[in-house]
Amino acid sequence: MAKVIVVVEHRDGRLKKSSFELLGASSAAGNETHALLLGDGVAELAKELGSYGASKVHLAENPALKFYTSEAYAKVVGQAAKMVGADIILASHTPTGRDFMPKLAAMLGVGLASDCTQLSFDGTKIKARRPVYAGKASVEVEFLGSGPQMATVRPNSLGIPKPDPAKKAEIVNLTADLGALKTKVTEVIQGSSGRPDVTEASIVVSGGRSLKNSDNFKILEELADVLGAAVGASRAAVDAGYRPHRDQVGQTGKVVSPTLYIACGISGAIQHLAGMRTSKTIVAINTDPEAPIFQVADYGIVSDLFTIVPLLKEEFKKIKEH
Repeated sequence: MAKVIVVVEHRDGRLKKSSFELLGASSAAGNETHALLLGDGVAELAKELGSYGASKVHLAENPALKFYTSEAYAKVVGQAAKMVGADIILASHTPTGRDFMPKLAAMLGVGLASDCTQLSFDGTKIKARRPVYAGKASVEVEFLGSGPQMATVRPNSLGIPKPDPAKKAEIVNLTADLGALKTKVTEVIQGSSGRPDVTEASIVVSGGRSLKNSDNFKILEELADVLGAAVGASRAAVDAGYRPHRDQVGQTGKVVSPTLYIACGISGAIQHLAGMRTSKTIVAINTDPEAPIFQVADYGIVSDLFTIVPLLKEEFKKIKEH
């Protein structure tokens, strides 16, 4: 049985689903699972973590942790790992996890397996599987030497466990020594979109340069609203100014692994496929029957997206109404 620390993420007063995946995977393997919750005024969020598998929640509250910085997070997680005697440290492969986990690994002098899609536990050891060569192959990673084994896991890869309200976690306060921090967040400006982030959503509807302009993305937004989905975009669409960079899916954008990915007017360049090919079900809509996207798609529609997407929206609306 391993001692596992899961670094829990939250935003706007809500815990991220990707953290529940990590807690569930660790507890299902019989590990001693510790959740680490950082922030300021987030004590209420700690109560929910026990139902997803945490046996103990370490609550690190400090005004300096109100906003995320890699410097502060790395310090706190490192101190928690030493206090717990952690064998394994897990975080989600989100912008936050991708930022502070390499810094922490360097501080601890240990290795890091990033962007993993599978984890297996064997006593105090883990094996991690991660994609390579833009997702065309995958490798299994083992850890050598002493010190905590560290991994970031792609959201939606492990599955969210069913919460058990009967399970409660012990909540302990962690007083972290932050010292003199060299960085401080002074302001956070959030986007106005009320849709889920593409990395968190279980359904993603993405569009490419074939949408022709930003206004035409409205038809994808309408379909996404019916499905409760996020709206993504290819790099070509982002470079053309049709969507903001935060919506970009691909090697230089965000890596997603939703239950359903609908690609509309996306040819399927290797850089885009690297960001979405682990999706559970892929539906491609394109007028070019030779488009590379059809090679990875589970379902393909060779037609004009401006005809097909409105039809899909109406059909899904009928299904939901009945």
